Amino acid sequence: MVKRAVCKGCDRPLKTCLCDALVTMTCPYRLIILQDVKEAKHALSSAPILEKSIVGAVRVVGDDFDPTVIMGQAWQEESVLVFPSERAITADQLVGKHIKNIILLDGTWRKVARLMHLNPWLTDLPCIAIQAEMASQYKIRKSPRVDGLSTIEAAVVVLNSLLPDQDYSAILPAFFKMVDLQIEAMGSATYQKNYNL
Repeated sequence: MVKRAVCKGCDRPLKTCLCDALVTMTCPYRLIILQDVKEAKHALSSAPILEKSIVGAVRVVGDDFDPTVIMGQAWQEESVLVFPSERAITADQLVGKHIKNIILLDGTWRKVARLMHLNPWLTDLPCIAIQAEMASQYKIRKSPRVDGLSTIEAAVVVLNSLLPDQDYSAILPAFFKMVDLQIEAMGSATYQKNYNL
């Protein structure tokens, strides 16, 4: 079996290369993406695009994560988790706090719930509220939540709320291109049938 040629820039098959749409931006925070093992094998995950789009972003694949190894001894004081919670705080409430790490969990809601269960230390972290103004454009994967966003979309919302002088929406075109290429590959009839359109 012949292996498909992969682009060295975006690590995707050459026919679905995203390099012409990739934008790289800097960020004063360290984005840490904790990715479910099975999600890491999913060709349509948005996490690899996010990792390549934000300088210094780190994607760690696994089930059981050690926060000290990933973030250092002060992880609890320096980190915030992007996750819905009744105790979630706003971007304004983070001003003045010495937050260095923004943690995102990557996977389906079921996989993310599993990561939370396997890593109870995550519940010790403050959660930041996401207030998305638009519905997710992840048109090739369904979320059980009406307000569900892909990992890259969630990161953009959070960064834009924390850093209003920047517009991190500039990193989204590569994600949109990945989605459009997949819909094109499926064919409009198959896509509409599978997604009840």
